[in-house]
Amino acid sequence: MSAPARLSPRTRPSLHTRPSPRTRLSALAVAVAACLGAQAAAALPAAASAPVVSRGVTIPAFYTPPSTLPAADGALVRSERLPLALSLPGLDGPLPGRATRLMYKSTDSTGQPVAVTGAYIEPSAAWKRGGPRPLVALAPGTMGQGDQCAASLGLEHPLSLNSRTVSVGYEDLAIYRLLARGVAVVVTDYAGLGATDRLHTYVNRLDGAHAVLDAVRAARNLAGASVTAQSPVGLYGYSEGGGATAAAAELQPDYAPDVTLAGTYAGAPPADLTEVTEAIDGTDLAGALGWAVNGFLQSDPELAPVADRHLSQKGKAALADLATMCVGDAILSYNSAHSTAWTTDGSSLSEVIRAEPALGDFLDRQRIGRTPPASPVRVATGVNDDLVPHAQARQLAVDWCREGADVDYAPVVVPQLGRALLNHLTPLLTDQGAALGWLTDRLAGRPARSTCGTLPLRP
Repeated sequence: MSAPARLSPRTRPSLHTRPSPRTRLSALAVAVAACLGAQAAAALPAAASAPVVSRGVTIPAFYTPPSTLPAADGALVRSERLPLALSLPGLDGPLPGRATRLMYKSTDSTGQPVAVTGAYIEPSAAWKRGGPRPLVALAPGTMGQGDQCAASLGLEHPLSLNSRTVSVGYEDLAIYRLLARGVAVVVTDYAGLGATDRLHTYVNRLDGAHAVLDAVRAARNLAGASVTAQSPVGLYGYSEGGGATAAAAELQPDYAPDVTLAGTYAGAPPADLTEVTEAIDGTDLAGALGWAVNGFLQSDPELAPVADRHLSQKGKAALADLATMCVGDAILSYNSAHSTAWTTDGSSLSEVIRAEPALGDFLDRQRIGRTPPASPVRVATGVNDDLVPHAQARQLAVDWCREGADVDYAPVVVPQLGRALLNHLTPLLTDQGAALGWLTDRLAGRPARSTCGTLPLRP
């Protein structure tokens, strides 16, 4: 039997108190050590001894990983019952289903073991379209970077609101709609979101894809789950989740050949982070810039000198602050913020990317669209989305079509609503029924149509 994987000490803070932003940002601490005097993180004890607190929200001790992990990707580390906030009694059990909190092993973009949390929900409704009950792995959209923002916590507390944080479990709607169709759902929190040993590597292509695919394995490893290796598997994600599912569809043949995909929905995928970074600067969700930079530094500490050269004290403080925030917090605190206020010379983050080859190369390695998925994919994007720009999401569909993939491209036409966040979120809701219908048809074995033959190579 393979030896258990040991977590890297570089990413393990003490669990006895909630890490301060300086300790919590292990990679960012490397970048700003000369200014902030950061110290190396302490080793994590073998088992959780107490909950931690993030911006006034108590994170259960369940979310603190042990010091060693199983060797196999998707292996369960621990599980426990998860009470759903929106649940009703039923003749055959609670409606819409029974939920289990999960921690499972995955592999991060550096090849190191990482503990990922999430949730599995066994639906009360029967699957009525023939064959074994299917499973959908749901990759949440942008939730934030504080551990209190995790989607699995959002199932238990759909609205987390106090004087310091605002977190909304907005993915619950899609989850419940799938459960009503008799589809089992596993939700990933991603690497570092929820699990308290490291920082969430926001929009990291490999981390997101691995977390999604290993969530499927974890669900199939859960005792009592009705899904098996014979269950059809679908992936569903919008925004950050759309990028994660798109990357997972690309990586599945090599990383998870045991996971056979029936179909993947990738809504508003941030396929080109260089373009997305420029687009969100100064918008309602400008705080996502901080999450991205924090994640870059967590993934590649060699970028630390770049950050140290360009980030001002105000910028470093903003990144440390954002590392503890959810979407609601960031909208309230960093609405319309410009990255020019975070740099030493007033350059924007996009200008820094163009000036620093190492940073540009890192973002280029995050590009989605260079490997065709081996299974059907539906790419949907709002034509007026200027937060995760429509053009780069459409280009992903074009790139995959050129490579011979089976792509159904769906432009979502909604009015221009004046605010970038509204232009981005409205297609999530208006297209959700069609997206779930498309995915359910794939799970039922119906063949997918491809729009590649009618998709012009230019808009």
